[in-house]
Amino acid sequence: MERVQLEFPEVDIIHHHPLSVRIGDMNYGRHLGHDALITLLHEARAQAFVALGFREWDVAGYPSVVADLAVQYRAEAKWPDMLEVETAIPSAEARGFCVYQRLHRPADKRTIAVARLNLVLLDPEAGKPVAVPSALNEALDAVRQRRSD
Repeated sequence: MERVQLEFPEVDIIHHHPLSVRIGDMNYGRHLGHDALITLLHEARAQAFVALGFREWDVAGYPSVVADLAVQYRAEAKWPDMLEVETAIPSAEARGFCVYQRLHRPADKRTIAVARLNLVLLDPEAGKPVAVPSALNEALDAVRQRRSD
C-alpha cells in the first residue's frame, strides 16, 4: 500500500494553536477519530487566518474553499491529551495556496498527524476561483518577519 508522505514546511509556520482532545472526539477505537481531527484542524486554520487579519469567509474580499485535503496519520491521540496545531502557509501563487498543519502532543513531542490542504478563493458572484490577492502574501510575509525578529 502506498502511503501519503507529507513534508511540513517549518520555515512557513505562521501560527500555533493549543487545544485538547474532547471526549466526543473519541471513536470506537478509543482514540481521536478522523472526523474530529478534521474539525480540530479547521478550528486551528480559522484561528491562523484571524492571526493574519482575515476570516476564512473573507480573505482579502473572497471566501476560501478547500479544494483537496491529504492527511498522514503518525500516532494516536486520546482523551484528554493536550495538543497543539502548527499552521504553515507558503507564499501563495496564481489561483490557490497550500495550508499545512501539524498536530502534535507537546508532552512527549509526538506528531499525531500532518495535513495539507489546497485552498482557492472564490468570486462569490461568479462562483469561480480568483487570483490570490497580494494582501494575503503581504500578511504572510509580515507574520514571518515578526517571527524572525
